[in-house]
Amino acid sequence: MKIVLTGRQIDVSPALNEYVHSKFDRLSRHSDDVLNVKVILEVEKLDHKAEATVHLRGKVVHAEAEGVDMYAAIDVLADKLDRQVLKHKERATDHHRAEALKAASF
Repeated sequence: MKIVLTGRQIDVSPALNEYVHSKFDRLSRHSDDVLNVKVILEVEKLDHKAEATVHLRGKVVHAEAEGVDMYAAIDVLADKLDRQVLKHKERATDHHRAEALKAASF
């Protein structure tokens, strides 16, 4: 999984870069369909915003989050994307396969 990190009105420090990579590793653990992630961190006056676009096989997922500091915004963003990736994985899974195999054996 490739993560591209961009900062708007903020310098992305190595600590912030490492934090983003550690949080977004969850996405690749939940699904093998994650190809790349584009993360944009932005500061507007007192608002800390984080947004990300995740390219999955067959789908693109986007989420935005705000927080009191950048680390909190990244946490909320990672949770949102995690839920969306799990939802995509669940939809892609054939839940009726066991029933089909059982019916075929009779």
